[in-house]
Amino acid sequence: MKDVKAFVFDVFGTLVDWRSGVAREAAPFLQRHGRGAHEAEAFADAWRALYQPAMEKIRKGERPFVKLDLLHRENLEQVLPQFGIDSRQVPSSELDELNLAWHRLDPWPDTVEGLTQLKSRYIIAPLSNGNIRLMVDMAKRGGLPWDAILGAEVAQAYKPSPEAYLRTAEVLALPPESICMTAAHNSDLAAAQKCGLRTAFIARPREHGAAQTTDLKPEGKWDWVASDLVDLARQVG
Repeated sequence: MKDVKAFVFDVFGTLVDWRSGVAREAAPFLQRHGRGAHEAEAFADAWRALYQPAMEKIRKGERPFVKLDLLHRENLEQVLPQFGIDSRQVPSSELDELNLAWHRLDPWPDTVEGLTQLKSRYIIAPLSNGNIRLMVDMAKRGGLPWDAILGAEVAQAYKPSPEAYLRTAEVLALPPESICMTAAHNSDLAAAQKCGLRTAFIARPREHGAAQTTDLKPEGKWDWVASDLVDLARQVG
């Protein structure tokens, strides 16, 4: 533990509640376009379901790297027909504004306190698939006290590609073993561990709502397992 100099974090799901935030902003949009506000959570889930497939095309080299904001915007147009909405009938400016829902997500209750405690002894930064401006806006809204704000365009790669972890280490001028990846997703930690990073798991059992079935517990030999970020800060000192 004495060799760890920095903690880097998955953000969507681990630090912020993306599902509630997107649903909150989708509800009035859906109502304006003839749908019910009760569909907002399903809308958020459907939009999020296109997240990994969109990034996978970039991981496989099928398209050049583009920022997550653009992928989210493209995915939004794809998901609208699932809810009976024709994107051609919606002003582009309205879709652009809804796309910014991802910039306005709220942190989980323990996030800011835990980050603040960790910051007193370690470098803290996001290691997210989100782009820099998205991370900046989210930090401003939620009071996330980052030492540095890194986005996927710094690495020009999306997790779990090794470049996402290794290039972040290069930017921080630290060897991978001096960095701890913190996430609520076992697959993220497994990829980071293969790159030599230390790992910390925090369960977020309501990231996908009350019926969540994935990532309810640690599924690997992680260096730390904590109930929340404050607990992690207490464990590492």
